Amino acid sequence: MAHDRNRRRVDRERSAPPPSALGQGLKLAGLWTAGLLCAAALSFLAFEKVAAGDLLRIRSIEVRGASRATAAELVSLSPVKVGDSLLLADVDAMERAIARHPWIASATVERHLPPAIEVRVVEREPFALVDLAGLYLVDRTGEVFKRADRGDGLDLPLVTGLRREDYLAHRALLESRLKAALALLEEYGREGLGPLAPVSEVHLDVEEGVVLYVGDRGTEVILGQSSPNRQDWLDKLTRLHIVLEALRAEGRRAEVIHLEGRPDRVALRLEGSGSEKGGAGAGSALARERGAREGPGRRRGRDAPLARR
Repeated sequence: MAHDRNRRRVDRERSAPPPSALGQGLKLAGLWTAGLLCAAALSFLAFEKVAAGDLLRIRSIEVRGASRATAAELVSLSPVKVGDSLLLADVDAMERAIARHPWIASATVERHLPPAIEVRVVEREPFALVDLAGLYLVDRTGEVFKRADRGDGLDLPLVTGLRREDYLAHRALLESRLKAALALLEEYGREGLGPLAPVSEVHLDVEEGVVLYVGDRGTEVILGQSSPNRQDWLDKLTRLHIVLEALRAEGRRAEVIHLEGRPDRVALRLEGSGSEKGGAGAGSALARERGAREGPGRRRGRDAPLARR
């Protein structure tokens, strides 16, 4: 009987299946997962402890590149403050908040050790003023970014002739007109006219087109309707340069210079004169400079003064 019991025990041991490789793998994977979760939890707790500790609290916020905006103004806009955790500081939100300041075109925020935040800003460069039922600053791209204040201390050309309600209702169209006026100002500077007769105003007139007021006496320069052809503006500015140089050489001033019309003619109304002249004085200099076939001008018979708009 004892022999039979031993045989049954041996038979049972032989019949028991060996542990599978899959089961062992799952067991090991579970152990690894549990270990990783424990390590992650410990790392998170350690990070929280370090982040919340005094060792990595922001000690200062430095602002670089600001001249129009003050550091205090920019820091006041920031969601990140001195004393906050350096590691937990939302620098992206800080950049967006600071860039909302009207003078700021862009902002970049960096963390530094010892714990500090450095903010580098690029400010907008005002290029002109635009009258939209109040004076506003506009940059070279045509971005109207700030209402002008006396404290801004800026002496800039003024763009007029745009109505605020039209600007709000048809923004894309009027922005294109504003950009064209700014492009004209840039061409005026490249032509070298700024030192000779700086622009005080660019008026966008419905009937007469673009009208400039230049020099210390506000000489009215009628360029005419805006043209998509850039060369048309360049030709007119070249003619204007010749006219102004000729007037200065003769010691005379013009109240009105009319450049619309034939490319070889200029209509003038001189200071102290009640009539308009074509080709006289500065006009003859223009004709010589451009090699025009016709001789210097003639009376045009328009005695009515050209009204400044």
